[in-house]
Amino acid sequence: MANTTNYNPKSIEPKWQKYWEENKTFATDVWDFSKPKFYALDMFPYPSGVGLHAGHPEGYTATDIISRMKRMQGYNVLHPMGYDSFGLPAEQYAVQTGNHPNGFTQKNIATFTGQLKELGFDYDWDKLIATSDPSFYKWTQWIFKQLYKEGYAKYIDMPVNWCEELGTVLSNDEVIDGKSERGGYPVVRKNMKQWVIDQVAFADKLLEGLEEIDWPESTKEMQRHWIGKSEGVEVKFQIVGGGEFSIFTTCIETIYGITFMVLAPDGEIVKSLLPRVKNLEEVQAYIDETLKKNDMDRTELNKTKSGCPLEGVTCINPVNGKEVPLFIGDFVLASYGTGAVMAVPSHDQRDFEYAIAHNIPMIQVIEGADVSEHAFEKQDYLGKGCKLINSEEFTGLTVEEAKEAITSKLEKMGVAKRTANYHFREWIFARQRYWGEPVPVVYLEDGQIHVLDDDELPLILPELEDYKGKNGQAPLENATEWKMYDHNGIKGKRETSTMPGSAGSSWYYMRYIDPKNDKELCDPELLKHWLPVDLYIGGPEHAVGHLMYSRIWNRFLYDQGISPVKEPFKKLVHQGMILGSNGIKMGKRFPEFVVNPSDIVRDYGADTLRLYEMFMGPLEASKPWSNEGVEGARRFLNKVWNYFSVEENLIDGEGGALEKVYHKTVKKVTSDFETLGFNTAISQMMIFMNAAVKEKCPKVYAEGFIKMLSCICPHIGEELWQLLGHDNTIAYEQWPTYDEDKCKDDTVEIGVQVNGKVRGTLEIAVDEDEASVKSRGKEVAGVAKALEGKNIIKEIYVKGKIFNIVAK
Repeated sequence: MANTTNYNPKSIEPKWQKYWEENKTFATDVWDFSKPKFYALDMFPYPSGVGLHAGHPEGYTATDIISRMKRMQGYNVLHPMGYDSFGLPAEQYAVQTGNHPNGFTQKNIATFTGQLKELGFDYDWDKLIATSDPSFYKWTQWIFKQLYKEGYAKYIDMPVNWCEELGTVLSNDEVIDGKSERGGYPVVRKNMKQWVIDQVAFADKLLEGLEEIDWPESTKEMQRHWIGKSEGVEVKFQIVGGGEFSIFTTCIETIYGITFMVLAPDGEIVKSLLPRVKNLEEVQAYIDETLKKNDMDRTELNKTKSGCPLEGVTCINPVNGKEVPLFIGDFVLASYGTGAVMAVPSHDQRDFEYAIAHNIPMIQVIEGADVSEHAFEKQDYLGKGCKLINSEEFTGLTVEEAKEAITSKLEKMGVAKRTANYHFREWIFARQRYWGEPVPVVYLEDGQIHVLDDDELPLILPELEDYKGKNGQAPLENATEWKMYDHNGIKGKRETSTMPGSAGSSWYYMRYIDPKNDKELCDPELLKHWLPVDLYIGGPEHAVGHLMYSRIWNRFLYDQGISPVKEPFKKLVHQGMILGSNGIKMGKRFPEFVVNPSDIVRDYGADTLRLYEMFMGPLEASKPWSNEGVEGARRFLNKVWNYFSVEENLIDGEGGALEKVYHKTVKKVTSDFETLGFNTAISQMMIFMNAAVKEKCPKVYAEGFIKMLSCICPHIGEELWQLLGHDNTIAYEQWPTYDEDKCKDDTVEIGVQVNGKVRGTLEIAVDEDEASVKSRGKEVAGVAKALEGKNIIKEIYVKGKIFNIVAK
């Protein structure tokens, strides 16, 4: 065993990284079903040009620690890594530089891979995937085919944000005050043909699935809110003079309180009514203004309650036959629900504010304070038991009774049905961009849609000289030969939009299990064995994007008999953000506070970085960077090295002064690792080291400690393991065990009070009798002083907790 006091990560870390790579230490035999499985997964990164930032290693280290522990506990561990490599940044780079996006992406992948390897992660690099690899996106296209065949992938007309000057569709966040964020050009809402995925069809299954998974409740609640299921009634309203429309309501009991209806300005209903409208100029002007706004401007950000009447047009309230005026208001969206809402200003805040703004009368139909057109706030009704008023034969019924009775009446009239409505909308699945998966469909000369045969997949993305779309057309329109299809007598034109970046990431966790399979997405036996993912770690920003899409695709594949599980990710954890030392998110605003992990590795070593990021605080919390903390982590590793690398510090046998602290350390570290409490596990390791440096350490305790430390700091762990006389990797050694009896304390410290105020403490044996505790407690200096000149009235002892003396 060497005797050195110099811990040198610059020589130790590359040595073990080379060893792991050459020996394929972490390669997983996915067909080994003899051991229990553990599948740990990180949300894979987009390989940007700037490489890793300080936040990446945090979540990656967490899964790495668990993977290493589980491997030592006898599990067959799958811990892969890949790249979400399709996306807009590479395309923009290509447009600006004239280089192919694939070259840029491959260069970035190489950079990322090098950085990940220098951090010592136990990834099985043989299972590396990239979503832009044709061998991967062949199966993304295949899944799209199945979605289309089953009626979930659709080609429909739908409203989009269209910018004529830029010649492209824009997302809501690219539109500001009716103009494009880039260039300030006018943007209007118009209908365009789009590929969409009918995710609404999966809404109920997604809601049910949330009850089966171990996810943060805040994330599950965000998904429930995003799905936005509402149970209610859809009611038909006849338009005077001809025509009808429907509304959806969860408050059918307030139907007698309707004093106006509001229609979506850009909806088909209003379009059909325009010839009858008396104030056509006003209405058309309002419609034109609405078309300049995105959905966010019209809903969440709408504070003005703008709108105008459709003069000369009314509808009939079916429950009482009364005529109701029609208005248009931009807060009603043609793409949401029925594009029409009933307005009950006495009992709805939005309706109330609209009625005040447009001088519309109100009818109170739920008991409570009077509400009229002169009121300044609406009348709420809360809780069970509130009764109806001004509601004809339903007056006097409770809200709950009236819901059922009014619904039944309308159902018998044939104008209503019970249904559910969702906030969920179709997932727009087409992008007028280049760097994405080609959609495997062809538009035939007769207007029909033809999907490619399986043996035509993958449909390879062609290389272009010009990656920029022109005149509102997708860049693939420039691929003049590629887009023309002539195969087996079938002629047509290929779809030139590509899939969104979220396509490949919606199922990638499956492909890791069998990444080189060219015959099927994944072998069914392997899917059955390895799914679901046992631990998934990533940022909370994906709560209603990637995580929702993955659940949708998995549920579809489950329904098709391909995925063996209803939910893909059994346990989900969101790591917190690592902030700059100024407490603010690292970024361009404060470049001096941005931390490059490669710089830390260069100056301190990868193990120091890993240890520091795990010791900063709870994994889920956001934490500011501290250079002093990095120095502290390095000092601890020096302490570990300087002690365990000296042979004279180790002895044979077990027991001795370190017995209790060792067994308590194994117990706590094991428990804390399981619950991802890495910071408290490290604290316990520090307690052990503080005790160890004062004593000789049994070699078996040294080995157990180094096994645990190696999960966090694998390079120094491997090196010390070798110095202890072993010639094999530590990665597959047996996890240390502890004896519960040896974790128990012999003594405990309790507080001694006089009249409820602590006057001192007393160390007692855990089995010390009450009389002894009371006798010795009164002798504690502070207690004795507090009792001078007083008579003891009562003595109260709570075993092992506290001793209180009542005295006058």
